[in-house]
Amino acid sequence: KLILLDSLLQEMEGRSCETPGCEQPAKLQCPTCIKLNIQGSFFCNQDCFKANWDLHKALHKLAKTDTASQSSKKGGGLFNPWPGYNFTGRLRPASQSTTRIVPDHIGRPDYAPHPEGYPMSEMKLKGNTYIRQLDETEIEGLRVACRLGREVLDEAAAAIAPGVTTDEIDRIVHEATVDRECYPSPLNYYQFPKSCCTSVNEVICHGIPDMRPLQNGDICNVDVTVYHRGYHGDLNETLLVGEVSEKAKNLVVNTWECLEKAITECVKPGTKYRDVGNVIQKHATTGGYSVVRSYCGHGIHKLFHCAPNVPHYAKNKAVGVMKPGHCFTIEPMISEGVWGDQTWPDNWTSVTQDGKLSAQFEQTMVVTDTGVDVLTARPGKRHVPYFMES
Repeated sequence: KLILLDSLLQEMEGRSCETPGCEQPAKLQCPTCIKLNIQGSFFCNQDCFKANWDLHKALHKLAKTDTASQSSKKGGGLFNPWPGYNFTGRLRPASQSTTRIVPDHIGRPDYAPHPEGYPMSEMKLKGNTYIRQLDETEIEGLRVACRLGREVLDEAAAAIAPGVTTDEIDRIVHEATVDRECYPSPLNYYQFPKSCCTSVNEVICHGIPDMRPLQNGDICNVDVTVYHRGYHGDLNETLLVGEVSEKAKNLVVNTWECLEKAITECVKPGTKYRDVGNVIQKHATTGGYSVVRSYCGHGIHKLFHCAPNVPHYAKNKAVGVMKPGHCFTIEPMISEGVWGDQTWPDNWTSVTQDGKLSAQFEQTMVVTDTGVDVLTARPGKRHVPYFMES
């Protein structure tokens, strides 16, 4: 049964029922979650709580299980690295595996061995708005890295399913990357601890893979970048885990369409980089969604991140005009509610301020004389994301 405590009234103020699709004000909180120190778990009435029980009880199971995935280092109990932190949504961190090793013979970027993970080559160009035009040899090197990155994401996407941990996805990405003689670009970039980013539900980007099993109804973005013979290939997709609500699917579809429209309508010689955001925001708002402003697309080649900056929101002040040989990403992050973000105390995981869902898609591309070549596209399926086949 659910209980209502006077002491919880203030905490529940302004919160909505957590049953998918219900937006009624919260009036009740699960007593088991209170005992297990699980934040959130608010519902409007008993009927909504019962309707959501199959999904909700998984939180209790995780909290009670004394395993490496959900236990503290000593004495068991719920993994809780930040006591007192006020999470915006329902997702919680779980413990992480040890950092995976890249064989010594594989070439790596300058930040890989750096104790703080500083990309010195990038930092020297901080604030520089000059956009390099790559020649055919350089574009071919980037093309190979992008193709290998897509192969790695193919393997990760095939493994997405309820019960699979994001740490397992990271293992698959790491091994697939190393098997292709590549270095996983996220690893030790400013000390990021894993080989890919896995962003679940309200996580906008930069989610750290951990031991939390994916649950039926989740959405999960997997962001892969590989470094091969001096070039980075960067891409990501949002995937559906099991049976996902229409509400979540609609967000994912709109986000994919935002990327497609931006590439098709904008990427060609003569387009101003600031115009990309106009196209994305116009389409996002047709679905009632918002565009995250804190993160943007970026130049990429021998550097992981460089000029140009490619904001995804309208009326931005991005500098530059597209020219043949410009290589960059477009990676819109579209949120169900407000566009604002908040970062977890791990200094990486960016979540929506209101705890609602966020989705993202990313491609690396090069401007050609006549338009665009999407280097990370699925071979023969450029316009077909994984979720359309699930």
